[in-house]
Amino acid sequence: MGIYESVRAVSGASGDGPVDWGAVAEAAKASVDRGSIDMTAEREAGYATDVRDARDRVRSVAALEFDLPNTIEIQDRHHWIDANVDTFECVMRPLEDQTGLFPGAARVANTGSMAFALGFLGNNVLGQYDPLLLADNDEHALYFVHPNMERVADELDVEFDRFRRWIAFHEVTHAAEFGAAPWLSTHLETQMEEAVDALTEGRLARDSIGELDATMTAVEGYAELVMDRAFDDEYADLRRKVEERRSGRGPVARLVRRLLGLGMKRRQYERGKAFFDAVVDARGIEAAGAVWADPENLPSDDELDDPALWLARVDEA
Repeated sequence: MGIYESVRAVSGASGDGPVDWGAVAEAAKASVDRGSIDMTAEREAGYATDVRDARDRVRSVAALEFDLPNTIEIQDRHHWIDANVDTFECVMRPLEDQTGLFPGAARVANTGSMAFALGFLGNNVLGQYDPLLLADNDEHALYFVHPNMERVADELDVEFDRFRRWIAFHEVTHAAEFGAAPWLSTHLETQMEEAVDALTEGRLARDSIGELDATMTAVEGYAELVMDRAFDDEYADLRRKVEERRSGRGPVARLVRRLLGLGMKRRQYERGKAFFDAVVDARGIEAAGAVWADPENLPSDDELDDPALWLARVDEA
């Protein structure tokens, strides 16, 4: 498989909708080497150990009650693409119903764009906590893309087991958030649906988009906060090397990251982490965990830049 097969899959896009999702999966996988998940029994067991240890440490440090997802998988890149193409389709489905937004003549272009996005992400994602938003069930999942983990650990010149453990701790902090706040998945789904519904009507729902960004900033920032306090080893060198790798990418990779919104995700990490660091400095880590007690406790955009406002409001509630 290679670029020829990828182009062939896209050019052969068919069906009645503006995106041929079967062709998306085929083209994305053709553009990305599958990678291997062959490993020693000891290395495979290391994933399970790291996830369990992360769960116990996060429970202790953050004082949150949560369980791990039923589905925990070590994946190759093609497995990850297959697991995520359905999510892309769910998000895009309301827009697909509006044929005026995506004319049939643009099917090949739409299919190619989606395949490119999934292929790029499939080649770069390390770990993923997946709340399976907009799915027909309440299951959550946790994935590790082993070929990417090995490649990046080698590129950063860090010991693989330590790097794997660091990634596991980050993803388990997301499991803690969604486990401690059972309403969070529905809340995010509602915000996403409002934004997409507005697009189908030809308008931009700035309020919904702003609320979604604020929610995701809280999700990413809290994960960074807890990860830093729960991880049971030094991590400054890991974070520095990862940041250097991101900033050292070539211009094409940086452009792709911007087009896929990954620059926004980094801003959410940094802004959310600064907010929760200030909250913890003022009141301790259990006070920060109050954000998951109720949807009303999520910080607003203004409060993210002024944590004292959030503390005052939550104290009054």
